[in-house]
Amino acid sequence: MKHPSSREFFAYWDKKRGGAHAPDRSEIEPDAVRELLGDIFVLSYDTAAGYPFRVAGTRVCALAGRDLKDRSFSALFAADARREIEDIITVVAEEMVPAVAGIAATSEDGSPAHLELLLLPFNTRPHTPLSLTGSLAPFESKRRPLREFKLTSWRYLAHPPQKLVPRALRKLAIARGLMVYEGLR
Repeated sequence: MKHPSSREFFAYWDKKRGGAHAPDRSEIEPDAVRELLGDIFVLSYDTAAGYPFRVAGTRVCALAGRDLKDRSFSALFAADARREIEDIITVVAEEMVPAVAGIAATSEDGSPAHLELLLLPFNTRPHTPLSLTGSLAPFESKRRPLREFKLTSWRYLAHPPQKLVPRALRKLAIARGLMVYEGLR
C-alpha cells in the first residue's frame, strides 16, 4: 500500500479482526478513524445493483462530483473495467480476503488522476446481507470530479498462516480413512 490513508485504515481493520478473517461491521468505530472518514466507504454486496454505496465519505463523494449513497460503485468504472472490479469485489466479500488496487481516472478537463483503492471484508453473519468497506484516496491533493475509473494494478492481501484449532484437527483425524478426488472422466 502506498497511500497513508490506506495503510492507516488497513492497520485499524487488521487490529480489529484479531485472529479472525475479518472484523464484524459493528466493531469498526467511526470515532477511531475520524481523520480517515472522508476517504472511507461501505458497499452493499448486491451484484444486480452494481454494489451500491451504503455510506460514502465526503472526499469520496467529491471525487465523483456527487453524493454516492445508494449509487453503484462499479458504475464509477469505465465499461471495459467493470467486470474486473466486480470480480475483485466478489473475492473480497465471499472469500474474506482484502485487496488493494491502483486506479487511474480522468477529470472533466481530461487530465489524469491516480488513486489507491483498498477493499476490506466484514465478517459474515447468518441472516445478514454481505457488505464490505474500503477507502478511495487520490495521490494528488486537488479535489476534482473524476470519471472513467480504470484498474492499473491490484493484488490480494493474503491472510497470515493460521494454526489449526483442535476441533479442525479432530475433523481431519475422522476423515483420514477416506479421500475423494474429483477428476475428469
